[in-house]
This record gives sequence, C-alpha cells and structure tokens, in this order.
Amino acid sequence: MPGDSTLAALRLAPLLPPALLAALAVACALALGLALWRRARGTGWRALAFALLLLWLAGPRLAEETRQGLPDIGLLVLDHTASMALRDRRQLADAAARALAGRAAHLPDLTWRTVTVPEGGHDGTRLFAAIDQALADIPRQRLAGIVALTDGQVHDRPTTPLPAPLHVLIPAAGEETDRRVRLVEAPSYGIVDHDVTLRFVVEDLGPTNTDGAATGGAARVMLRRDGEPAQVESVPVGIVQSVTLPITHPGPSVVDIAADPLPGEVSPLNNRVVAQINGVRDRLRVLLVSGEPNQGERTWRRLLKSDPAVDLVHFTILRPPEKDDMTPLNELALIAFPVRELFQEKIRQFDLIILDRFQNRGILPTAYLRNIADYVRGGGALLLSVGPEFAGPTSLDGTPLTEVLPAHMPAAGGELDETFRPRVTALGERHPVTAGLPGANAGDPAWGPWYRALAPEQVEGQVVMTGAESQPLLVLNHVGEGRVAMLLSDQIWLWSRGHLGGGPQAELLRRAAHWLMKEPELDEEALTARIEGGRLLVERRSLAETPRDRVTVTAPDGHATPLALTPAAPGRATGQQEAILPGVWQVSDGTRTAFAAAETANAAEFADLRATASRLRDLATASGGGVHFLGAGGVPELRRTGPDEAASGADWIGLRRNGAHLVTGVSATALLPPWLALPLLLGVVLLAWRRESA
Repeated sequence: MPGDSTLAALRLAPLLPPALLAALAVACALALGLALWRRARGTGWRALAFALLLLWLAGPRLAEETRQGLPDIGLLVLDHTASMALRDRRQLADAAARALAGRAAHLPDLTWRTVTVPEGGHDGTRLFAAIDQALADIPRQRLAGIVALTDGQVHDRPTTPLPAPLHVLIPAAGEETDRRVRLVEAPSYGIVDHDVTLRFVVEDLGPTNTDGAATGGAARVMLRRDGEPAQVESVPVGIVQSVTLPITHPGPSVVDIAADPLPGEVSPLNNRVVAQINGVRDRLRVLLVSGEPNQGERTWRRLLKSDPAVDLVHFTILRPPEKDDMTPLNELALIAFPVRELFQEKIRQFDLIILDRFQNRGILPTAYLRNIADYVRGGGALLLSVGPEFAGPTSLDGTPLTEVLPAHMPAAGGELDETFRPRVTALGERHPVTAGLPGANAGDPAWGPWYRALAPEQVEGQVVMTGAESQPLLVLNHVGEGRVAMLLSDQIWLWSRGHLGGGPQAELLRRAAHWLMKEPELDEEALTARIEGGRLLVERRSLAETPRDRVTVTAPDGHATPLALTPAAPGRATGQQEAILPGVWQVSDGTRTAFAAAETANAAEFADLRATASRLRDLATASGGGVHFLGAGGVPELRRTGPDEAASGADWIGLRRNGAHLVTGVSATALLPPWLALPLLLGVVLLAWRRESA
C-alpha cells in the first residue's frame, strides 16, 4: 500500500475580485508609464510600491497537501465459455491466471481483480459485457490494464476506445484452422411424395483467411436421413451446394450433413449440421358416399368440410336403380353416380373412402367392390358407418368387400334396439384413437345415449369401443398395407346434436380418420423422440398391457446408454435425459428406432472453433496492449509502466502506473501577511515621496 506524502505549492487567494485586481494593475501601469515619459524622479520607488500593493492584494500563500497514495487495479478476465473447453484451452488459461495472480502479488501499488465470463447461451461469448460490469466499480484513474484470457472468439466487440491497455492471452500455440458446415437454407416442412431442397456450404477457416471462409479445394460430404446414408459426394469448399431429397412419409425426418475433418483442425464438432423436416400431406382427398339420406350424413360432411386440409368429394344415393316412377330422364335434376370414374379410374387418388350406410343394391358392381378391397390391401383407408342395412339382404357383408371388413353379421338378426352408452374398452384406453377421449371417465362415460346398434357374429381386429350388451361398437383393423375402421351404429349424430349431453363425436371421428390415413401421431405402436431445452424427451406407445420399459439412447458421438421409461398413461410410457451434444440422437427399443435433431445450444460459440487473434488484435493494439499465444511463449512477464511508455513487449505485458491518490489534509501559509505588507508598503511610499520631493 503506498504511504503518505506531502506536496507544497504556491497558490493565490486574491483579496479583490480578479477583474477589479486586473483593472487596478492596469491603472498602476498607466501611472508608471506617465512617470517614465516625464522622467519623473522616484519612479522606481513608485513601481516598487505598486508591486507591493498588487502582490498583497493577490494574497500569495504557500499550500501544503498531505496525500495518501492509492494502488492501481489490474483486471483479469477469464473466459469460461463453451469453446474454451476444447483441447487444453481451459487448463492453459487457468494455469496462466494463477501465474499472473502470483506475479501481481509481488508488484507494489497494485490490486489484482479477476472476473469470469460465463457461458452466454445463444449470444456467444460476451467478454466485454463482463468487462463493463467489472469496471462499474473501478475508478478509471486507478485502472492499470485489462488482461483477457480467451480463445479470441468474442461476439460483443466494443465500438469505443478502451480506458486502459488490453492484453489478450490466447491458450494456443498460434493461429488455428477449422472446417465447418453451415446450413444456408432448410425448409421446416415438406409435402409427402414431393422433393425439398437444402442448401449448405463447407467452409475452411485458418490463418490465410482470418475474416471468412477460404475458397478452393474439395471436401467429402456424407448426407444421412433418419440415420440411413442417403448421399456421399465431394463438394468444393466455400461454394454453396444444393441437395434435393424426397419426403417419403408424414412426420419428422432428420437430415444430417457431415463433412470429413480438415487435417490439423481444432475439432470436428462443427463439421456437421442437422435439420428436421416435418412431412405433411398435401390436400387429403376423401370420398364420402352416403347410401341414402340420413341424420348422420350431416355430421360426416360438417366434420370433413371444417378441415382445411381435406378435399372432400361427397355423393348421396338419392335414386337407387330399383326406383322407377316413370319420370323422364331429361326432367331429373340429378347427376349420374360416376361409378367407373370413382372406383376404377381414380380410386387410388383418394386417401380415405367413407361408406356411410351404403347398401349393395347394384349401384356398385362386384368388380368395383373388389377394387375397393384391393385398394385397402394396397395401402388405402376405408371407414364404414353402418346401420340396419348391414344386417339385411342388401348388406355389404357377403360381397367381395367382405375380405377386408373387420366385422361380419349372422345369417339372421343382429340388430339391437335399446338404450346404451358407448364405452371405451381396456384396449381402447391404450389405443390412440380412443385413449383419453373427453368424458370417458374410466368405464362410466359422461356421454349421451344411443338407441340402435348391431351385434356382429365375428370380429377381426381391435375392438376399442363397445355398445349395447357390450357388443363391439368401433372396430379397427390392419388389412395388408391398408387400414379399415367400422362403426357398428348410425347413431353418432346424436352426439353432434348435443342429445342429453352429447359426446366427443368430432374428436373421435377426426382421430379415426387420421389413424386410417396413417398419421404418425396416431400409430398404436410407436416410438418418438424430440429435444426441448437441452433434454431428450422419449415416448413409447404400445397396445401391450406390459410394454417395454427401457430403450437405448445413442448420442451423436456414438455413446449408447440405457434409458428407463415411466408409465404416464395406459399404453404410454415416457422418459427423458440431458441432450447437450449437437447432432442426431437415436433412440431404439430393439424393434423401432426414432431420431431427434439437437441443434447447437450456442450456435455463435461453435460457428468458429479456432483460437485466433484476428478479432481482437487491432483493438488491443489501439489501446496500447498486445496479443500473446500462451502455447508459444508461455505466460508473459508483468511490468509496471509509465503513462506515456509502451505497455507491451515480445515477452511481457505492462500495467500502467497512474499515481492516483487521496488528499487527507491541506494547510496554507500567507507569504505577505497584512502586518508585514502594510509597513513595507508605507515605507516604500515614504521613500518614493522623499525621492520625488528632494
């Protein structure tokens, strides 16, 4: 700690205002000038009298200040952001920080302070924000210098000059090289069975091109989709490339683009990028055929027309072939049912066919019914809502369509006319079509009643709802590559009317239609994974009563770990774990595999992994400091320098000596007190008078 010191100085304390004192001095000068012009006797004594008068009025004093010296402050800024974890940067920086603190302790008149730059999230390295915060309680006149231990990847360069020399110490042997893959353009969504285009560029960063990416040479790039290799090619470095990929299924597809490492580069961590593209269907084409006008027809139409993604084609059979009232054809305001066009030429263009109370009355020939069955087996979707007609002689049961129907009626009877409330079965509680339906209430549903249903003799598939006398009400089944659903009642329209409380008809029918069209979120056996907030969230859906409770998670670096799943609801188990590494995470239960794309938590921090002086050299030089690589010359020596001296050398850094102090006391002694000034002035005036009168 600096000791006390005393400083003496001559100061004036005028007895008159400075302007009046100056006017008096001018008057004295004029009087002396007149005397000199007239060569009057005693002019010298007169000048001495005027001088004594002005000096006394000026009030000369000898002031003494007692000062206490203040130590200067050196600020060490230690970068602990994510990029400093690469190689041995953090170890070198921490060792240098300890060495500098030890040397600073032996320098007189110096206080050493250390501040750490934490991880900045999405904002990159906020080095100067940490410096500004530390300088808030450091007086500028005491700041000796700033020493920054960082890899040089700083994202908040100041635009104003620094108040003290900045010394940048980089934990590396010199300028480094790095290769990165940068995603220029990637769509978030793509239409199923259409192509999407991604644009990316491979860039090499190094000492020869410190401000950007080098152009020239080639890099081998591997493109994977959902973990499977899709393309391998050699691309030129520094030139934006375009790649076209087909969207083959609805739901997320994870695309991974990785470039081979550059020899000598810092890390391959940013040599890959991932993009998640969600596959969506274009306008879903739905064919709704109502066998006759009925109360439920409006329910179907309202539901399908309310969905903007559905392109609905609806026909109602108003005039069956057997009806003949001798009305001339040219007077009928009806259009002919385009049987051939719908069920032979364009049947494959529909994503879903709904037969609502459709009867086999010769409208659809046997060949066309067989076409519908083949359409289902080939991957199509069929939904039937049946009523009493399905138990009568015009039933579709017994036609070629029987091969894909999930329920079959007895030879006679099968119609139940009684009051009942639809209930979700134990299997239905696990099935995504009926799981968690509003109002289900675990076996005692708060839904309105229905009054008519069918009792099938044989059922093939999954019974997810039951009706009267616990008979199957909603049956789902997989047939070949396609799916079929059958609602064994025509009373669902009662729910849409709100009869005695109504029911979740819109949600139930929406789920059934989307399950039929193979929407991934409604698959009964599914494994999904996603990453939110740095955590991997896994969900396993299954119809099994005891589904698997463990999956294997493979990180982007290839490390595999088991993850236990916890039951969250019937047929659903979830689990989660930390997922910090950027890249593609893979989850497998032994049968199914899911992928999740993890973006870099701090994209700015990992965009350039080099240890480099390119971003801070000019700033340090302008402040009077310099840049040193710890891996080349070790920790530089600490020196104290004067305000006008150089603050950096080849193997040393300087901390400015400011000489800041605190005044603890002030004393003043008058050099011409009144008791001395007045006698002197009177004596000189008398001498001047005597000389002039002699």
